[in-house]
Amino acid sequence: MHHEVTAVAPLEDKGAGHTALPPAALHPKALAPANLILTVVLSVFGAIVGIQMLASLGITPSTSLIGALAAMTLARVPLAMFRGFRSVHAQNLAQTSISSATFGAANSLFLPIGIPFLFGLPQMVVPMLIGVSLAMLLDAWLLYRMFDTPAFPAKNPWPLGIAAAEAIKAGDGGGKQAWLLLGGLATGVAGAVFKLPMSAFGVALIGGLGAMTAFGIGLLVRGYSAPLFGFDIGTRYVPHGMMIGAGLVALVQVARVVLKKHGRVVDSSATTKEALAEARGASVLGRSLKLGGAGYLAIMVLLCAGTGIYTGMSPGMLALFIVYGTFAAFVHELIVGIAAMHSGWFPAFAVALISLLLGILIGFPPEALVVLAGFSAATGPAFADMGYDLKAGHLLRGEASGSAFELEGRREQMIAGMVGFGVAIVVVACAYPLFFANQQTAPINAAYVAAIKAGISGETARNLALWAVPGALLQLAGGPRQQLGVLFATGLLIASPMAGWMVAAGIACRLAVHGVLGAAARERLEVFAGGVIAGDALYSFFSGAVKSLRK
Repeated sequence: MHHEVTAVAPLEDKGAGHTALPPAALHPKALAPANLILTVVLSVFGAIVGIQMLASLGITPSTSLIGALAAMTLARVPLAMFRGFRSVHAQNLAQTSISSATFGAANSLFLPIGIPFLFGLPQMVVPMLIGVSLAMLLDAWLLYRMFDTPAFPAKNPWPLGIAAAEAIKAGDGGGKQAWLLLGGLATGVAGAVFKLPMSAFGVALIGGLGAMTAFGIGLLVRGYSAPLFGFDIGTRYVPHGMMIGAGLVALVQVARVVLKKHGRVVDSSATTKEALAEARGASVLGRSLKLGGAGYLAIMVLLCAGTGIYTGMSPGMLALFIVYGTFAAFVHELIVGIAAMHSGWFPAFAVALISLLLGILIGFPPEALVVLAGFSAATGPAFADMGYDLKAGHLLRGEASGSAFELEGRREQMIAGMVGFGVAIVVVACAYPLFFANQQTAPINAAYVAAIKAGISGETARNLALWAVPGALLQLAGGPRQQLGVLFATGLLIASPMAGWMVAAGIACRLAVHGVLGAAARERLEVFAGGVIAGDALYSFFSGAVKSLRK
């Protein structure tokens, strides 16, 4: 439930198990000894689990709820040192750190450094690790800066964040909401047992209706285009072309938002409080984009120097490569962030492949393409994951955009996330020699290496250009609020028709519940959907962990 709040008032004390919302000065500190020890321990666990499951199964689990459950468990230990974990905000810090470490270690670090190793360039692994580590940290910091701006509003779904927040709130407050969450949790687990993608069902209950419809249609079109019409859109690069067109338009739309809102703040002296807040957000967004551009440019220069690829290109080709890599990182980050914000799914692997295909078309040498693939893959996951975590914190802090307590809490979450990312860097640096010695890398790396070695045909180039046009038009039609083009292309990139049916089922249930309950349906659906997503995530985590240990 989203509503305007201008100040944060303490919640009513409902007993020993309930922690009242403290003033800003008392927000739990991420670097307080007890919190820091827990976040480091959880981050080590999350990083190891993330690497192991990515290497063995090709997936990265959501460990966010594991961190919250660990903090909840410690809060019930009758010792003074664990008393602070009774705060939902301390639990939010634990959830933020382990989630950051898991996605950071697996998707942002281990996956990119596996590309040069698999390509036969082991001397590039260490400089690549340094470069992608910096990209990951910049990625997370940029989302911290851009969260609750016109491009990435806090009021948008960020579904995994809702799931984490509802689980923490139910564990703290109990009552009817807890039972509703448990019902969703049981539904999510039951569906997952039968191999149903229940997270898609849960996301459809709370995501934007237009965005969810586009996402669901994309999933179904990808799943049934070949068996029904004999047209395999995947082999013809239709999803990739659609995403190129939609992604470029999305970038222009973000730029327009920044310029438009900035112009309003300059030209108008009698604006409303909401308009001023939105304009300030656009100003922050604009500054963040400039700083991010400078940061990505510096990292690209560092990667070119550290890996030695500058020796194989002319000065003009090198300059083009650096500019293209910087631009690709920006577009990749925005696409992944938008998809994650609306659907809870982020097509990071596929979008990185698109950047690589365009690099092949431009004609960069193979060694440069290896660096490009790793750098593109590293940007996006940390950005999306930080968005989920900040959304969870935003809900737990009362959705009080702009309040001192909200800003302080967001800052502490960023610190906790950076602790998780820092631990991820150390764990990956220590663990990758063991995995590479056993020839274990992320399975998707084989696709990147195969694409670099095979090159790209003229027909593929034409398909990418042809299908970029409808992708761009659909994104224009939906506008920056609905993101129809990006969400439709996201669905096309995911080969899971059952997920499409689950999205359709979620939309149908959502419309039926709204028809019966009216305005009261939104809050109840958020709690129930949070349980469904959490149940699916927990079952996937534990079942995946068991499978990876057997390998």
